[in-house]
Amino acid sequence: MLKDKYTIREIEPKDNKAVENLIRICLTEFGGNREGLAWSDPDLGRFSEIYNKEGHKYWVAEDTQGQIVAGVGIGKLPGTEDVCELQKMYCYKEARGTGIAHKLMELALAYAKKYYKKCYLETLSNMVAANKFYVKYGFERLEKPYVETEHFACDVWYIRDI
Repeated sequence: MLKDKYTIREIEPKDNKAVENLIRICLTEFGGNREGLAWSDPDLGRFSEIYNKEGHKYWVAEDTQGQIVAGVGIGKLPGTEDVCELQKMYCYKEARGTGIAHKLMELALAYAKKYYKKCYLETLSNMVAANKFYVKYGFERLEKPYVETEHFACDVWYIRDI
């Protein structure tokens, strides 16, 4: 059923605005429309360029009408040798609970394993379901950020071996 409902593919230039809207809508839902989060990321509308190099990739999930409903990225964690970051994983309310986030996570981690040894992520504590989801995928909570990033407003950090 999931296979018939969504298509997952790599981001294309035509998707940039839709992915930016997805992220902004989801952040607003959780009070994340502020500095120190993806909200203020200067590359938010340029993902097809940013994720167009080895070791970096962004995927989108679109519904049968061609509307983007979810996305996830993998990118090198600055200041580290073999650690990537699970980046910009967001899903519209109507797509949550459908299994699409699981498919995106599996795809992202499989890709990351080709280039990195660990995967890090930053999030917000009030994204309760997302936090449970990350733990389910073997991410372990950290007491503080693994490295300092521009997302200083995040209050939860995770890492896992891949």
